[in-house]
Amino acid sequence: MGKTINGSTLRKMFSNAFSLVEENKKNIDALNVFPVPDGDTGTNMSLTLKSAVAEMNACESNTIESICVAFNRGALKGARGNSGVITSQIIKGICSVLMSNETEITIKDFAKAIQNGSDMAYKAVTVPKEGTILTVIKAMAEKAKQAHRAAKSFEDFFNQIIVHGETTLQMTPEMLPVLKKAGVVDAGGRGLVYIFSGFYKALTGEMTNVEFVNNVEKDVTSEEMHVNYQSLADIKYAYCTEFFVINIYEKTTDADINTLRSRLMEIGDCVLCIGDLQLIKVHVHTNEPNRALGYALQLGELNGVKIENMLEQNRQLRKQQEKVPDKEYGMIAVAAGEGLNNVFMDIDVDYVISGGQTMNPSANDIATAADKVNAKNIFVFPNNKNIIMSAQQANDITDKNLIVIPTKSIPEGVSAVLSFDATCSIDENKANMFDAIANVKSGSVTYAVRTTNVDGLDVKVGDIMGLDEHTVRTTGKDVCDTTIDLIGKILCPDSSNITLFYGEGVTEEDAGILQSKIEDKYPNVDVSMVYGGQPVYYYILSIE
Repeated sequence: MGKTINGSTLRKMFSNAFSLVEENKKNIDALNVFPVPDGDTGTNMSLTLKSAVAEMNACESNTIESICVAFNRGALKGARGNSGVITSQIIKGICSVLMSNETEITIKDFAKAIQNGSDMAYKAVTVPKEGTILTVIKAMAEKAKQAHRAAKSFEDFFNQIIVHGETTLQMTPEMLPVLKKAGVVDAGGRGLVYIFSGFYKALTGEMTNVEFVNNVEKDVTSEEMHVNYQSLADIKYAYCTEFFVINIYEKTTDADINTLRSRLMEIGDCVLCIGDLQLIKVHVHTNEPNRALGYALQLGELNGVKIENMLEQNRQLRKQQEKVPDKEYGMIAVAAGEGLNNVFMDIDVDYVISGGQTMNPSANDIATAADKVNAKNIFVFPNNKNIIMSAQQANDITDKNLIVIPTKSIPEGVSAVLSFDATCSIDENKANMFDAIANVKSGSVTYAVRTTNVDGLDVKVGDIMGLDEHTVRTTGKDVCDTTIDLIGKILCPDSSNITLFYGEGVTEEDAGILQSKIEDKYPNVDVSMVYGGQPVYYYILSIE
């Protein structure tokens, strides 16, 4: 694929975005744990996109303008819930820029469109809240502005945006307390990443074929385990009220739309009042839906009125939690770095606590995490010698049965988790995990913060240090050379695998160069590079 796309390709991109969200809507729904269960985020985003695609499919023209007009109109009509309405505004911003192109769209055009989508979304929300889909689209827009200049192709451009969007998404729990409390990323942000992934997959030919009327039920990912139903707060406003204002009166002005928005804010929250003198979309949480409808009737006719009792939704969610039995086993790991978090999640760890060498979680942090895992017996992997005692003490705080496996490093933790067998007893699993720990050697590469003599070596500030567990084995001035020297000191004749987790200060290119050098020096050993994103350490080594 080159640096331009036409209307036909744009149609495929829009269609594939819907298909990917539809296919993963249950996964997105599982993250929707806000105190106000305003419908289901994944379902609402999917239905919004479904309406947009339906309108687009009814358009026979393949011109860019026709496709954008139809897709935008369908999204506005089908927008459901906060997530759906915000998605429709992102689409509106993107389409309003793209539609000005006659026959082709450049990477620069799409970068401008994404920025406009972000701006439009922020304007649509009365009180924008960071840590939500808004934060993710803003980050993607900023990345698009930077990436379009050097992007080799549209695929490269979208790949960079998606990677940056995913990184921002993983940061949302730190921005929004309710997400951190529940242990999940923002559901709307997750849906947005799926949308852009749909664009990217269409460009690479990986079309997701979901039949238009398909309502396929998919298994919920492990992220569902993080749902903390106990965090559901009391409902301040009972009724989620949505409707369109159509056939707007000739006397109505843009100022009247603004007045309607202000009146809605006086009687509720989560207010969205968007549109123009052709069609207005309204969403509000209120205890007086009658007043909301009455205000709108002064501007035109009402259509598509939907009023949902969120008090009843809240009751049903609590009942659902009461019916869910605990599973027999769960797992918690401690790690610092986006990549390491993903590594543990990928091998079925239920909850990853952010922490490590410079950020030791407390016993209460570990107990709180345990309470969020829907399991009777929970294996805990501290992955640091300074966290083991806190993990053991957490048993006095939680009602869960914590089995602390005294892992002192990330490689030990990964090996122990991989040895877990749900069909074995606790004692059998412990024995297997201890065997796994014994068969892995750990190392790390970092820098010295003071001049000293340690483990028989003179170390100066800024020196690169190679550590075997917590013993300094080698020092140097170059990260690559020091890492190779460390491997030589701890590699055994029977070692067959070397895995290096590279940290936040190491580029993928640098990691690749180091991997090639290690492979040249040790041709009979398999060498793997994995993004860890950990602070402090350039590399964490696992040798088996």
